[in-house]
Formats: sequence, structure tokens, C-alpha cells
Amino acid sequence: MSDTVLFDYWRSSASYRVRIALNILAIPYRAVPVDLLAGEHKQAEHLARNPQGLVPALAIDGQMLTQSLAIIEYLSETRSNAGLVPSDPLARQRVRALSYAIAVDIHPVCNLGVVFHVMRQSQDPDAARSAWMRKFIGEGLEAFERMLDSPHTGEFCNGDRPTMADLCLVPQIYNARRWNVDLSACKRLTAIAERCEAIPAFAAAHPDRNAPASN
Repeated sequence: MSDTVLFDYWRSSASYRVRIALNILAIPYRAVPVDLLAGEHKQAEHLARNPQGLVPALAIDGQMLTQSLAIIEYLSETRSNAGLVPSDPLARQRVRALSYAIAVDIHPVCNLGVVFHVMRQSQDPDAARSAWMRKFIGEGLEAFERMLDSPHTGEFCNGDRPTMADLCLVPQIYNARRWNVDLSACKRLTAIAERCEAIPAFAAAHPDRNAPASN
């Protein structure tokens, strides 16, 4: 049994990012599902891992780590030739800016707690949720597309190898497709996402490959 344990939820974007990172770096791990719909993330057992009551939490190197981007940076810094966060300061700043554009600006307003609150305010909760998702994911990805209009963009978000920015992009594209977001104006980022999705480490992290049997 691996001493690396990922406490995650199959559809969680943040968990998806970390699964990709672990796969890219060939770090064996055991996944322990935390059912967000059943409220398991707010139970004492999970709050002991992460006081915020969020996923993922990663037990690795004798520590319990939280916050997906901080976990990815830790893995990049502690594993040789990881390359998920560039060593060059300007490239590192760009990768962080792209990553934050998704993980800090799009993801939080589309998170479960926020969306459930929006649904409770509406007489048509499902319609309100869909409209909310399409608005904020769509607007955020259109801005991300403009950020990619740079000579530093290559086959991937920054250069010609995947970085933390790509690990953030792919789960957000999954969510965009799930909510039928119009991505017709985002040709560059969709092409990058398709290249990523063809890589085994990304494919193995996909929610469909990590869903509980009942789903």
C-alpha cells in the first residue's frame, strides 16, 4: 500500500489537478473518496485533515497537504525535473498568473457551496445553476484565451511542456463542457486542452476514470 494518500472527490476540479500532477510525476498513490454531495467533507474525520473542509488533501512525505496549487508547487519543488512550475522567474510568474486566473478567479465562484446558495435563491434552481456556470466559466475562459495571446504560449500554456497552468486548464474545460459553455471563441485553449487530454497522465486523472462504481 502506498504511503501517499489522496483524499478527493471525483468531479472536484482541484482534486483533478492534483491527480494529474501525481500521474505526471509517476508518484504512486491511494485514492480515498470524500463524498461532497453526502457532506463528508464537513465531517470531523475530514476536518482533521483539512480545517477548511475542502478537497483535496494529500498525505505525502509524512505530511498532510491542502490547497491544490500549493500541493502542485510542493511536488514540483521536491521531485527532480518536475517542471510543473518553471525555474525562470518571469516564466514562473506567467504560469502562476494563468493558474490563478482559473483556480482563484473562476473556480471559487463556481464551487459547490456558492452554487447551492445561488440555487436556493431561485424559483428554478437548475436553470439558475446552469446560467451561473455558463456566465462565469465562459467569461473566465475568454479572458484566459486572451492571456494565451503571447509569444510564450507554445504547444501548451507556457512553452512546449505541460505546467501547472495546463493542470488547471484541463479540469476547467471539463466543467465548461459539462455545463455547455460556448467555447467557440477559445480556439487556442481548446487546442491546448486536447493535446493535454491525449497524454496518459491527464487521461488517467479524468473524472470518468475516477468515479465511484455507482456513478
